[in-house]
Amino acid sequence: MDKRIVLERLIEENNGYLLTSMAIEKDITKPFLSRYVKEMGMEKVARGVYITDDVWPDELFVMQVRSSAVIFSGETALFLHGLLDREYSEISVTVPTGYNASHLKTDNVQVRYAPKETYELGVCEVVSSSGNRVRVYDKERSICNLIMDRNKVEVQNFQTAIKEYMSLKDKKISRLIEYAEKLGIRDEVMKYVEVLV
Repeated sequence: MDKRIVLERLIEENNGYLLTSMAIEKDITKPFLSRYVKEMGMEKVARGVYITDDVWPDELFVMQVRSSAVIFSGETALFLHGLLDREYSEISVTVPTGYNASHLKTDNVQVRYAPKETYELGVCEVVSSSGNRVRVYDKERSICNLIMDRNKVEVQNFQTAIKEYMSLKDKKISRLIEYAEKLGIRDEVMKYVEVLV
């Protein structure tokens, strides 16, 4: 198959994004890719990540491509799940304890660390507002994290997220309690479950 067609398909399948790693998997050389990117006027948004001129950069997707250890958490996860009515003020991510996250720490990113035993507890994929799939904690893990961090969260955001979650038809209370036990916060979570369910 023509290399250009392969690259065009990759771009189409990935919402206007082209990743060097994907091109290499399809046996396309870096020099050919470089020429193609230049000819097509694609913008480099991160190392090995290019977008077409009609695509708005998706900072969550780009961050995850650059660092596969990133799991979106905190208010970012709550927003992605529709549990907050306003967008997060900073991006919250969780990485495993011991991970060097110095490249992630900017004015707009809050990095949290989780022990390896609970780091991947409740991970799922959702579609970002730009239409790209990103790894995020599921609703139940996000509520557990919210309750653990309740003293660091705006009261309005805390109340909104809890009420929105409890009003969901697809909430999984048994999973919420299971996660709470594994995270050592069962009693705290049960206070909210008993009052709101």
